[in-house]
Amino acid sequence: MPTPNKTWSAIPGRRRSATADRSLAQLRTAITAFFALDGFVFAGWVVRIPSIKERTGASEGALGLALLGVSAGAVATMVVTGRLCRRFGSHPTTVAAAVLLSLGVALPPLTGSALALGLVLLVFGAGFGGLNVAMNSAAVDLIAALRRPVMPGFHAAFSLGGMAGAALGGLIAGRLAPTPHLALLAAVGLLVTAVAGRALLRLPVPEPAPGSASASASASASLGEGAAPAGRTPEDPARGAARRLVAVFGLIALCTAYGEGAMADWAALHLDQDLHASPGVAAAGYSVFALMMAVGRLSGTALLERLGQTRTLVAGGATAAAGMLLGSLAPTVWLALLGFAVTGLGLANLFPVAIARAGALTGPGGVAAASTVGYGGMLLGPPAIGFLADGLSLPIALTTVALLAAVAAVVAYGTRGAGRAGGDPA
Repeated sequence: MPTPNKTWSAIPGRRRSATADRSLAQLRTAITAFFALDGFVFAGWVVRIPSIKERTGASEGALGLALLGVSAGAVATMVVTGRLCRRFGSHPTTVAAAVLLSLGVALPPLTGSALALGLVLLVFGAGFGGLNVAMNSAAVDLIAALRRPVMPGFHAAFSLGGMAGAALGGLIAGRLAPTPHLALLAAVGLLVTAVAGRALLRLPVPEPAPGSASASASASASLGEGAAPAGRTPEDPARGAARRLVAVFGLIALCTAYGEGAMADWAALHLDQDLHASPGVAAAGYSVFALMMAVGRLSGTALLERLGQTRTLVAGGATAAAGMLLGSLAPTVWLALLGFAVTGLGLANLFPVAIARAGALTGPGGVAAASTVGYGGMLLGPPAIGFLADGLSLPIALTTVALLAAVAAVVAYGTRGAGRAGGDPA
């Protein structure tokens, strides 16, 4: 059985043409642009949540229910996006979802009540959920062709986009009202979609690398899990075991998405309300979180090569748990920001590894299933934290992020070795 570092090498005597390599590079750039756009638009929205809360006059509990619209719209759309990808292709589905996301982000400032906010966030969430499944499915296909563990790099682009969106929001939060700010985000989103979407629609879905049994086997190898056993295909009885593993990876994604959603929805409010930070510093809470997620994801390929999937997931979950305990309970703004940064570093690779493994096992259906379970964390997060904040306090509510990060580490350790051919390293 080849070692992980050799699994990603090109197969001797079977080199791709220069044209094929150029097409793959262009496809990688286009997919990366959509990941960055997703993070940029989403972060631009979340830094304006305190302003939207003030405008609607919603309590923390009512705001939590309204924010549920994003998660509900996302999860409902994820259920069907896998089917859309199989029917129409992941590339057209990615472009369509990006258009919906860009248009949806302009709607929240136009509302005047928590109920209206929740309804328009369903639209925004539908674009967000559809784009996440479609672009991750496109990324899994590219991984199969490249035979390299590049999924963390795509998610690093999401984090960098989030950092840029949060930083921009922090700079103009005190100078520009939410309506023109989010309208600007919508315009940027449509422009990026037009440019990157043209390339994505022109380029075909890449074929798996020569010598691989299937795209799923190639993607599995790209994460250091070893090639699929000979003769195993999606039609085998092993499909049931693969589906169970997809559910496990979905659970890990859920624990991670809960933390990401909590940081997006509540970090700025915690810094503003509990630690009395200025609007710009409060917006920096999500920015430093996104920055450290980007740093962690940029090093994700090296971590997977060096540590393997299990150690990467366990270490990440433990680090995030420690960081969020600091971030939620720290008595000063700067200690809280440090805790948020450590949390971002810890959570960085949990979600991309989980989604990539699910896609490697069962294709777009696996991405959709794991994403749906994963973003159930965002579905649970806003109302759970809102209700806990009403009954206890927001800092105590945020410690649930640390709890679920620890659960992700335990689950990852408990399923070590699952889905690998015998003898493959963890």
